[in-house]
Amino acid sequence: MSYRKLVALFAVLAMLFAACGGDDDADETTAAPSDETEAPAGGDDELIVGVSWNNYNEERWAKSDEPAIKAALDAAGVAYISTDAGSSAEQQITDVEQLITDGADVVIILAQDGTAILPAVQSALDQGIPVIAYDRLIENEGALYITFDNVEVGRMQARAIYDVMPEGRYVFIKGNQADANADFLRGGQQEVLLEATGCAELDDSCAIVNVGEMYTDNWDPAIAQTNMEQILTQNNNEVDAVVASNDGTAGGVVEALRAQGMAGITPVSGQDGDAAALNRVALGEQTVSVWKDARELGKAAGEAAVALAQGTALGSIAGVVQFDSPGGNSMTSILLAPIPITNANLQVVLDAGWIDEATLCQNVPSGSVAGCP
Repeated sequence: MSYRKLVALFAVLAMLFAACGGDDDADETTAAPSDETEAPAGGDDELIVGVSWNNYNEERWAKSDEPAIKAALDAAGVAYISTDAGSSAEQQITDVEQLITDGADVVIILAQDGTAILPAVQSALDQGIPVIAYDRLIENEGALYITFDNVEVGRMQARAIYDVMPEGRYVFIKGNQADANADFLRGGQQEVLLEATGCAELDDSCAIVNVGEMYTDNWDPAIAQTNMEQILTQNNNEVDAVVASNDGTAGGVVEALRAQGMAGITPVSGQDGDAAALNRVALGEQTVSVWKDARELGKAAGEAAVALAQGTALGSIAGVVQFDSPGGNSMTSILLAPIPITNANLQVVLDAGWIDEATLCQNVPSGSVAGCP
């Protein structure tokens, strides 16, 4: 029986004892609890995991993450409920409260805003309900942080771009400013480029010059495209490489480059292994998509949620390590390893069943890259 439901049961028993107990002089006509008193929702032995999605419209969540979470829960006989905040930090706070009201024994949160969600996270923890910060950091040491190594993702992006463009004018299209991952990625990118060039800063004295850097609200491809268009205008199209922080923003960047006849010429990075991005890699329009197998992330989260719901202590979850966060917290974490996908190893995602050949190779000239016959 879950901790939360055990507390609820004790509360019911306490009312029963209070009604039936008392001293010898108590009135024998004291009323007993109503026969309509209900047991906790879901039954005493049913465990429930609730997931708060920040924006379920993104392809990845429905295609890969959610099915993997559900499969792990189904295997353990644990129920699944979910909400969609529609990219609203305020709505997500309400959603977490609703998941708890609906009986969630563990809450998995894909945070829209890692700071705004903190009160809801603390409220859950105060009620004895474990919280998993899914793929995005929430600065609370009581939460289990499950993600890929996002600093390493940034390093992989920068290495791939540097390998094909070791000098020139670089642009950095970052993610959502409210998402800590945006800065993890940017930190990894900067680390690699400074080390590779031996520069203290990416300024005019360095072989690589930072000529534009912008956050992208909600990781929105349309906003990334607008940002890239603005930077191209400011620099008279004198841009040699773009380090975009995910595949959605990379898509916006490629559209901006295409309008200037620069698509397929200017190297662009990304991450997530989105189908459209992998096709761009095969076409030569995107240099790298750092693949984070979301199926493995969802499975890890689902299995950890089951263990937490069954009473396993945070530090005893399989595979955890300590991660020192930017906010100075030591986060109990599960960090999965990413894989950079370029046109040299597209077979990796094909062999994994992540994408089919027809989708990967759409409009790709036959034999131009491995994996596209």
